Amino acid sequence: MIKKIIVMGVSGCGKSSMGQKLADHYGFPFFDGDDYHCENNVKKMRQSIPLTDEDRYGWLNTLNHILRDNDSAVVACSSLKPSYRDILRNNIDDLAIVYLQGDFDTIWQRHQKRDGHYFNGKSMLESQFETLVEPENEPDVIAIDIRHSLDDVFSKSVSELALR
Repeated sequence: MIKKIIVMGVSGCGKSSMGQKLADHYGFPFFDGDDYHCENNVKKMRQSIPLTDEDRYGWLNTLNHILRDNDSAVVACSSLKPSYRDILRNNIDDLAIVYLQGDFDTIWQRHQKRDGHYFNGKSMLESQFETLVEPENEPDVIAIDIRHSLDDVFSKSVSELALR
């Protein structure tokens, strides 16, 4: 049985909501990657300055340590590039990645309803879509279409995870 789950996707796709729901379902601890950004990264995002690869490396390594240091865990993390996912996978055997897949318009509509999140502006979301390299030929990734309700996305995720 899978004991470690990463919920990935661009900002606003539902990573935190889905991650918490999966963690509650499985009785695993939940870690929201947003909580582990350094102060400088948060400051940049509040100013609508996209993060660079270098900005993300320390953060990704921190999340990898969380996965390694816990017997079970659900981590919400954008994981936008294969190289980022490789850092997260490092020395983790029992891992599945749930990719919350959606188009720009759907996610931008969700963004506009968010309140109080430091991720700021349409240009930041555009930057994430430009950075995103969708998982291909990554056997630990489950792609889930987010155009459906949270409950439907959750049910599909649980069904797919049960097959692992």
